[in-house]
Amino acid sequence: MKQLFFALALGAFCLTASAADVSKGEALAKKYNCASCHGADYNKPIDPSYPKLAGQHPEYLTHALRAYKRGASANGRTNPIMAGQVQPLSNQDMADIGAYLGSLPTQFVVSK
Repeated sequence: MKQLFFALALGAFCLTASAADVSKGEALAKKYNCASCHGADYNKPIDPSYPKLAGQHPEYLTHALRAYKRGASANGRTNPIMAGQVQPLSNQDMADIGAYLGSLPTQFVVSK
């Protein structure tokens, strides 16, 4: 029984240790100046071809950032601007940015 409790406690600690942090994501988004292309509120990008990021699913945003980091390899995305932006980011950094952007109010229409 003690072994089961220890395993569960260790598992819970590991999950919380890698959980995305919205406040760190906010700091990273400011540091890397994401708003310069995606708009101050992440709802009004400077170019209509750039995505609105506010309110997107955090897991999708994290996946997209990782795909830009992979580049032209399998399951990657190619965009020279984003490829340069994501290179210094760790997987945790990308999860934090995804959590922050996903927490923001969106202007997406989800139903009429």
